[in-house]
Amino acid sequence: MRVVVLASGSDGNSTYIETDTIKLLIDMGRNAKYIKEKLESIGVSPTEINYILISHTHKDHVSALKTFVNRYKTPVLLSKEMFYELPDIKDYDKITLYDEDIHLNDVHINAIKSSHDAPDSRNFIVEYRNESVVYVTDTGYVNRKYFDLLKDKEIYLFESNHDVEMLLNGPYPKWLKTRVVGSYGHLSNKDSAFYLSKLIGPHTKKVILMHLSEVNNTQEKALETLRETLTEYDILFDDIRCANRSEITEVI
Repeated sequence: MRVVVLASGSDGNSTYIETDTIKLLIDMGRNAKYIKEKLESIGVSPTEINYILISHTHKDHVSALKTFVNRYKTPVLLSKEMFYELPDIKDYDKITLYDEDIHLNDVHINAIKSSHDAPDSRNFIVEYRNESVVYVTDTGYVNRKYFDLLKDKEIYLFESNHDVEMLLNGPYPKWLKTRVVGSYGHLSNKDSAFYLSKLIGPHTKKVILMHLSEVNNTQEKALETLRETLTEYDILFDDIRCANRSEITEVI
């Protein structure tokens, strides 16, 4: 399995996952030109993408979708609630509606419910043979009932959106601060670190912190919070990186 975060942040989000049998994009933010260029930089043509999997319909996750599917005719996977929120592709004939379990050849994806202010929003556990990737972003909290499913996976792509003090003392209006910190908003650095301290296991190889706020966070604060929390719980793990808004991560 190969994993590359193409973009992560309020400007747009998209992640590439490849196995021996499929090439998948989770979300389609920014614009089609950007996605094409980033894919080609890792030796992948956009015509090779087998599926686009949508987590929710906020603009930073779907802004490139209409142009991309019109150009490359890529099949799209989304939920029924998401479908009704995307009138631009309502007549597109390569849409599959998913619920919780998605099977793409020998790739299994568990589409668990997240907590975000969208009609439907999902996080994903992608499993292929003995390899696994967890994708958790755009959620106000992680439901404890999913902990067993999320534990001890190989790669975690995990939201660490904001530092609470920076947010509360920053320039956002009060209503937006309330939204971000609320149960339908985004995970703070402390939230993210706490969850990861409960989920990282002996099989975990890498953590990529996702969706960092440009205004209310820094990579240094996100990394420091997670490392301090892991140390507090006596967890020896340090292969941690931050995804960027307009640069791809390493090929994992």
